[in-house]
Amino acid sequence: MEKPEVFEFLGLRFNTSNILGGTLVAVIVLLMCIWLARKVELRPNKKQNVLEYMIDFTNDIVKSNVEDEAAQKHLSLYAFVLFLFIWWLNQLGLFLEVKDFNGLMLLKSPTADPAITMTMAMMTLLLSYNFGVQKFGSLGYFKNYGRPMLLFIPINILEEFTNFLTLSLRLYGNIYAGEVLLTLIGDKFAHSFGIPTIILSAPLTLIWQGFSVFIGSIQAYVFVTLSMVYIGKKVTQE
Repeated sequence: MEKPEVFEFLGLRFNTSNILGGTLVAVIVLLMCIWLARKVELRPNKKQNVLEYMIDFTNDIVKSNVEDEAAQKHLSLYAFVLFLFIWWLNQLGLFLEVKDFNGLMLLKSPTADPAITMTMAMMTLLLSYNFGVQKFGSLGYFKNYGRPMLLFIPINILEEFTNFLTLSLRLYGNIYAGEVLLTLIGDKFAHSFGIPTIILSAPLTLIWQGFSVFIGSIQAYVFVTLSMVYIGKKVTQE
């Protein structure tokens, strides 16, 4: 994969492709929701039906994995926005990659960077801790690490780290691998034997892009589902 454009500010290094990609996707999600929600009618129109279907879809994920009704009310909007945001992040690099004059990457799928997926995973886990403390109080929350017996304390603590790694690296690995293969088909394979491979690479690229859209959708669903599972466990006493 190409190196990203990086700049420094106040001694910190910032990845330009992640910033531009994340900002662009945030704008896309905002504009899409505004467009779908315009002119809401008592008898739903086609755009309203699409929006309501997506909301019902993410609400079902929340209700299936979080038993606490108070938490469900707060998580419905989070799950909806999280799913749309990750879905667009996953698809961005399949159809839009921008490089500068030096060949450095300016725009690609931000979820092909582990720093982004780890940040989102940490956000979910911190949210789960917040709900757990609100539900049981600080003392009651930490007592849950000793359930069903004190012997499980190190196992339950270790589970926090494994949850973080699996939630973040699963998403990163799938999106990164998809973009790498797409690059290999378009750059390496297409120019390996001239015109025959250029012609052959066109349908292969289209097929892989279609498959990657499916994978990106599945990974957005898996990330949101696992997020709700982890939060649901924090507000449920075993």
